[in-house]
Amino acid sequence: MEVILLERIEKLGHMGEIVRVKDGYARNFLLPQKKALRATEDNKVQFDVQRESLQRVNDDRRTDAEKNAEQVEGKDFLLIRQAGDTSQLFGSVSARDIANAMSETGTPVKRQQVRLDQPIKTLGLHDVRVVLHPEVIVTVKANVARSIEEAEIQARGGSVEADRDETSAEDTTDFADAESEMFDAAPADETDETDIGVDAADGSADQEETTDNA
Repeated sequence: MEVILLERIEKLGHMGEIVRVKDGYARNFLLPQKKALRATEDNKVQFDVQRESLQRVNDDRRTDAEKNAEQVEGKDFLLIRQAGDTSQLFGSVSARDIANAMSETGTPVKRQQVRLDQPIKTLGLHDVRVVLHPEVIVTVKANVARSIEEAEIQARGGSVEADRDETSAEDTTDFADAESEMFDAAPADETDETDIGVDAADGSADQEETTDNA
């Protein structure tokens, strides 16, 4: 199907261009989203009449998108999720989840504007492309963590797993030090073989003295 683009479509064309697309793509996305018109003769005339007003609307939307881009470009958006020791999530983070997280901070974003090749299934910082406008695309970071504390570690560039291993190593060292101190503090047995010999000799002398007196 041939359509007239009413705005720039990534990897497809710019406003006013007539392009050929698959029928399903046109019927399910371009036409219902008012991003294109069927390339009929009547629509071509209609577009030429409306081109100037469409361009003004597009310019206004691009200006708004550029303002929003300044607020979110490169920012981290927190998503708390449960995960196992291997950092694998018990579930996943979708485009809708990221759009909701961004919208909660004051930047309205729709699920369709978040470009994820596949859902996020591991903890960590993940780069995500967001199309705020066909001509304004930003990259944000999805900070997926089990807690706010872990998210802060990741935001600083640290590794949650490395931090956990370091803590475990410190705990092991502390236990070893405590065990060593315990043995060092144990009282030594002051009785030695020499003392035993002396005691034995004293006992023999006492016995001889008793015999003589008898």
